[in-house]
Order: sequence, then C-alpha cells, then structure tokens
Amino acid sequence: MNPLLSVPIFGGMRYKRPMNKTAPRIGLLALSILGISLLHYLTPLHLHYLHDIFQRFYYLPIILASLWFGFRGGMACSLAVSIVYAPHILLQWGGGLTLEMEKYLEIVMYNVVGGVTGLLAQRERERSLELQRTAQGLEESYKKLQSQSERIIAVEEQLRRAERLSTLGEMAAVLAHEIRNPLGSIRGTAEILRDDYRPGDPKHEFIEIQIKETERLNHVVEDFLRMARPQAGQMQRCSLREELETIVVLTANDAHQRGIKLTFEPLENDLAVTGDGEKLRQAFLNIVINALQATPDGGSVTISTDSKDGFCEVRFRDTGAGITPDALEKIFEPFFTTKADGTGLGLAITRKIIEAHGGTLTVESEIGTGTTVTVRLPETKT
Repeated sequence: MNPLLSVPIFGGMRYKRPMNKTAPRIGLLALSILGISLLHYLTPLHLHYLHDIFQRFYYLPIILASLWFGFRGGMACSLAVSIVYAPHILLQWGGGLTLEMEKYLEIVMYNVVGGVTGLLAQRERERSLELQRTAQGLEESYKKLQSQSERIIAVEEQLRRAERLSTLGEMAAVLAHEIRNPLGSIRGTAEILRDDYRPGDPKHEFIEIQIKETERLNHVVEDFLRMARPQAGQMQRCSLREELETIVVLTANDAHQRGIKLTFEPLENDLAVTGDGEKLRQAFLNIVINALQATPDGGSVTISTDSKDGFCEVRFRDTGAGITPDALEKIFEPFFTTKADGTGLGLAITRKIIEAHGGTLTVESEIGTGTTVTVRLPETKT
C-alpha cells in the first residue's frame, strides 16, 4: 500500500499525491538546485558568460516545481533558489548594488516565474479535478437512470403479467362451462363403449386413446383454472422430508421406466416449513416431472435439502440437455413451453405456489450439463 501525502493548494482545496512520486521529485529538484549552485561557486568570475548561462538554469527546477506542486511548490522552489544564489552575489561578486542590479532582478524574476507558473498550473489542476468530479457525477447519474429504467421495465412486465392473469380469470369461467362439462360426457360415453369390446380389438384401443386424450385435456383445463384462480390453502407445519419422500415414491416408477436414477439426499436433521402440504407437493411434483422429462436414458435426477440463513433449500439437479439462455428467461411465462405436448403452465403455477409461501424459485442451467432448480422456503423452527 502506497502512503498518500496531502498537499494544500490554492483556494483552500486539497489534493492527494502519492508519496512514491513526491519524494523522488523533491529529491530531483534539490539535486538540480545544488548542482547549478556548485557550478556558480566553482566557476571563476572572469567567465561571466558561463555564470549568465548557469543563472538561467535555475528556471528549470522552478518551472518543474510549479507544474508538480502548484503555487506553493513554485514559490518554495524559487525562494530556495534565491537563498542559495544570494551568497554567490553578495560574497563572490562583492554585492555592488549598481553593478549587480541585473543579478538582483534575476532573483525577483525567479519568484515571479515561480508564482505565476505555479498559479497557472494549479488552476489547470483544479480545472482537471472539477472535470473529473463532473465526469464522476455524470457516471453516477447514468447508473441511476439505468437502474430506474430497469425498474420501470420490470414494473411494466409485472403489469403485463397481471393483465394476462386477469384475462385468464375471465376466460376461466367460460372454459369451465364450455370444456369441462362436455369432456365429462365424452369420457363417460367412451367408458361405456369400451365395455363392448375386448382388449386387443382395434376399436378398444381407439377408445382407450380417446379416454387418455380426454384426461389430458381435462388436466390442461385444471392447470389453466388453477393458474387463473389460485385457491387459498390451509397453512400448517409441514415436514420437507415427508413431502419430498412422497414425491419420490410417486415418480419412482416413471423414473425406472425412463432408465433414470432418482436419488433423494436429505439432511440428517429434518427441516420444516409452514405451508399447504398439498400445494407444496404439487409444486415439487411439477419440478421433478420436468426434470425426468428433460433427462435422457441413463441420466440422473437428484433431490437434496439444506438449511441456510433461516431458509430451507431444496435443489433438484438433473443431467439433461440443459436450457438455452433465451428459453431460460421465459420459462416462467404462462403458456411458454419447449415441449411438443406441454401447456406452459407447470412452472408458472409452481413459482406462484412457492412465492405464496414466502419463498423463491430459481433455475440455473448449462447446455450439455443439466439444470438445477432451487426452491427456498422460510424455515419453521420447532
């Protein structure tokens, strides 16, 4: 760490100069003044033209001191030059006022040059510092404007999302009447017709397909209604381990059929949260199903828990193909999906459930490596 020297400058302002530059500069000025003075004192007087040259050399350290240290630096250096040059005039030249008037005027010029040059250099430095402060203020203003712009964009996105959800709510009632009721009639009729045909008959297979597709469409409508009109649940103490073990049991057969290793790695101590167990299971189930669908045969899905800063963390890691950055920004938008038969509502519903419990849901993904979904919920102490 380099120490800093505080140097006063004209106008009451102060600026910081690194000590590792100040000390060598002062040393250089002292050596130059000493060297020029020795040339004066050691040069015979009859070589007056050399003395005229040497006395001009004093302007070099004076100007340098003015540029480096401002008004006071220039005046201090010119005063030092006057002090070391005066004995040469008084003692060696005899001190004749009339004969050596030129040399006395030279001393005056030393101080005039030191003061004027130092003052100009100092004002230039102050102007430079003012410009730096202005540039810094502009940069801070730009950052504030950028931050405000980002907040405005975020608020606009929230308003658009709220508008979409409002539209969903209006459509929910229509869908409930126009789709669900006819679906129930279609399924009931298909089940009756199925009894008239034996398994293996082509018509029996067609009826099975009809029933499955009816169920799938009914689930889509249910997800849509749940997204548009989430129902308030009963909040109570829930064991994370029990909820996640239930999810593992429910999805174990699906994982086995897909050739995927499903692993649950809970903490030794059980973690508890306050929430609606049914809705939490629904959220966890959506995440695990997505992970299984994204993981190829031979891959793995790992569920683990942790406790950090008063929050329970549940991580769902898969070894799938990963999510592209563009898709990662949109995965929570309603109706956005990368699946051919997806509805685009699963993760949107999941995040709403987690946020309703005071938690957060984040997704990290890397192409070719896999995806990690992290759920953080406030921990309930026993």
